[in-house]
Amino acid sequence: MFRRIMVPIDLSDAGNPALLIAKRIAKQNNSQITLLHVIEKIEFLPSSETKNFYAQLKKTVVEKLRKVANGLKSENKIHTKIILGNRAGSIVNYAIKNGIDLIVMNSHRVDLKEPTQGWGTISYKVAILSQCPVLLVK
Repeated sequence: MFRRIMVPIDLSDAGNPALLIAKRIAKQNNSQITLLHVIEKIEFLPSSETKNFYAQLKKTVVEKLRKVANGLKSENKIHTKIILGNRAGSIVNYAIKNGIDLIVMNSHRVDLKEPTQGWGTISYKVAILSQCPVLLVK
């Protein structure tokens, strides 16, 4: 059912619960996993001023993504992709353009005292805008 699974990751922690869930789903469905990292683009700055900055950042991200992919130790095929842009929009667009069947990503826990807080998070935006199923892991 889910042949192409995407896990958008921000590389903030290695113990990403969404990765573990995606790995289990992929194993059950013989799926491939794409680890996607979006480097947020700084708007209104000329590319001549940011070219070296983004090149260095991408070099760092490539190495970190490789470590995450190797840490999965999965029998399934794992791809890594780095793109530059708006995080929520880029995640949704990548999923559409690449035929992703399922997005698995971390989300925050809802504070029951203030349940309307956090509606502007990336996970919320992706869940609302995505054309494929999104599994939010808390």
